[in-house]
Amino acid sequence: MTKWGSIKEPAVLARVEGALKPLCGTPIDYLRLPADMALQMEPSQIGTIVGTLTDLMLPRIALEKGIGLKKAAGLLGEREGYPDFVHETGYRLELKGAFTDNPAVAMKKPPTPREPSARLTQKVTVKNVQADTDGLLLLVYRLEPLPHDATLLSPTITGLGVFPVIECVQARDFRMTEAGGRWFGNYETPTILSKIGRATKLKGEALNEAQYGRKESEGWHFNEDTNFGKLKRIPYRPLQEFLRDNGCQFSPSGSYPQRWSMSQEDRKLAQALDVAGQDAADREAEVLIEELFGDASGQ
Repeated sequence: MTKWGSIKEPAVLARVEGALKPLCGTPIDYLRLPADMALQMEPSQIGTIVGTLTDLMLPRIALEKGIGLKKAAGLLGEREGYPDFVHETGYRLELKGAFTDNPAVAMKKPPTPREPSARLTQKVTVKNVQADTDGLLLLVYRLEPLPHDATLLSPTITGLGVFPVIECVQARDFRMTEAGGRWFGNYETPTILSKIGRATKLKGEALNEAQYGRKESEGWHFNEDTNFGKLKRIPYRPLQEFLRDNGCQFSPSGSYPQRWSMSQEDRKLAQALDVAGQDAADREAEVLIEELFGDASGQ
């Protein structure tokens, strides 16, 4: 039984988020990295480590902040059960993290572009989501020097958002089906149209919905969607606005529950962040960002 009502209601969602807000600004100082090691690590490596550590330590961190949060028993009987946590008010929370760059901390850049990997996976579906109680807890963090020792870096929570899981799941699934994909099994495997499948559909011929593949070379009309549920690809506007406001890559338009689009300025910013994600030194990104915000150096 929840304390305040359905988490789908904006006022209730705001109360749940407010109860968790003390986490903002908190260093996860169970992880301490020598500052000179940052150049040897990529953001994706830090993200994996911090995600695992936060999942383990968040109840203890929350307790230190006076927040009633405990690890959920999980519904799937596996290492990555659903949901992750239960708040003292009865709301269930699925944790995701988004790592952002700290301009003051130089890090190793990946050799190829990498979209942030946090995702709402196929283990979370309309089958196991409780629409009125389940929230997606998204923590944004970046590496910061410890206040008492600048030679050590710890991930620090810089942003926090809560979103109804049911809305995120429905938006995620809508995007898949709108693009021609479908679920195989009883919400078991999300798929996208293969190149052969797209060509077959354009000809007006029937698609083979009996089986799917994992590689184009297998020749099936559908392939497993290996990018399914990545946060940037979930066309739920409040989620994308949160990613935008916290310096993460985001999508400036979508079609769930109806078509929506952010401003032209936001579209330019999204493009700039995507370019910057491909190559932080790329001049095209600098030009786009300067168009939006002017010369940050003040010169």
